[in-house]
Amino acid sequence: MLTTPLVAPAAPLSARRRWTVLGVCALSMFLVGVDATIVNVGLPEIGRGLGVGTHGLEWVVDAYTVVMASLLIVSGALADRFGRRRVFRLGLIVFGVASLACALAPSLGVLVAARAVQGVGASMLSPVALAIVVSATPDPRERARAIGVWASVFGLSMAAGPVAGGALIGAFGWRSVFWINAPVVLLALVLVALFVPESRGARARRLDLPGQLLLTVALCLTVGLLIEGPRIGWTSPAALSGYVLTAVATAGFILVELRHDEPLMDLGLFRRPPFVTAVLGATAVFVALNVTLLLSTLYLQQARGWTPLASGAATLPLALGATVCAPWSGILVGRIGPRRPLLLAGGFIAAGGLCLLGLDGDTSVSVILLAFLLIGIGFGFANAPLTNTAVAGLPPSRAGVAGAITSTSRQVGVAVGIAVAGGLVAGAGPAELASAGRPGWLIVSVCGLVLLGVGRVAGRRPTPGR
Repeated sequence: MLTTPLVAPAAPLSARRRWTVLGVCALSMFLVGVDATIVNVGLPEIGRGLGVGTHGLEWVVDAYTVVMASLLIVSGALADRFGRRRVFRLGLIVFGVASLACALAPSLGVLVAARAVQGVGASMLSPVALAIVVSATPDPRERARAIGVWASVFGLSMAAGPVAGGALIGAFGWRSVFWINAPVVLLALVLVALFVPESRGARARRLDLPGQLLLTVALCLTVGLLIEGPRIGWTSPAALSGYVLTAVATAGFILVELRHDEPLMDLGLFRRPPFVTAVLGATAVFVALNVTLLLSTLYLQQARGWTPLASGAATLPLALGATVCAPWSGILVGRIGPRRPLLLAGGFIAAGGLCLLGLDGDTSVSVILLAFLLIGIGFGFANAPLTNTAVAGLPPSRAGVAGAITSTSRQVGVAVGIAVAGGLVAGAGPAELASAGRPGWLIVSVCGLVLLGVGRVAGRRPTPGR
């Protein structure tokens, strides 16, 4: 087996340098997170600009998230083998070039393809950024604080996307949400070259190509069925064939991983209850966020006739709640552990979803803004404890894999949330959007209840010997 020695700086990084590295990685993660949600508020404008309906627009978001989710773990393995800074810089370049292709896309097909390539670049940023942060902060307590900051920034970026998108689209049109990436990528490349040291894994893992292929097929089939199900029919021969292929791909993936000496996904991590609950919680919180963003975008712009700028501004309470509570959550995790922040997250998200169960065309704007604020507060409290729970107690060599799996679950939550929300309102006219989307607000509340359960498990001490 090939091994690669750990590459470290000649001398330990100073505290200032360590936090500078964290800042550079956080900037890149902010870019990845914003791009996962900034497009949501612009979907109606993109549809009008490219002459397509609501149904096809779901792929503009999910092409990015599905590709990123399926490649996150292998990107982390490649970074361990060839160098984290090298892969990180390559990811920034791919992301930036694909963003320019999105901005220039003449049709929906070209835009979806460019978004998929953008997801390839983004997959090289998320797990690699976390691995760089873990490598740069060897002290466990400082590492916990750094991970909390990293997770908080990623969460803030997801919440800030619709606000930024609304402002950009209102001023410059929908293509501006992709143009804006270019200067940020250039700045990040300069900062990485100046401040981020090169590092590798203690040993290079062999690539698990069969596992990678099966994981990609399983994720694409699952999301594709959720998006296309309302159009082709849930019991149609095409859908039934899709169910069988998804089950076969999933079962094949598990068998390959169990038999592989160095699997793509370390299934042994799923024997740790805190890790399993963190993965479930991360998926649930991002399902809730993206159901909220897509349903509210379509409702406000198509049912109530708001502009993209106004509908983006309406999510300011969500972004404000996340902005205030995400750093607070990181502090609480460092002081008292993850249980209380997770309980707060679940309670606020569930309450926000319940506020909109009766949504109709005459619902007061104050009720809508209150619901967004509650969901934003819950989202802000969720990310730091989930990430910390996933990697707590693991050595750095396994923390990167655990972080990559958790990041994968987040992107799966994004893709599933968009697909479910789009499926609920597929074919609904402006007058029916509010009633068609009501089951989605129930899903948001259920996701909050899932987080409450995760919080209860996270508060328990692990069984001795486990």
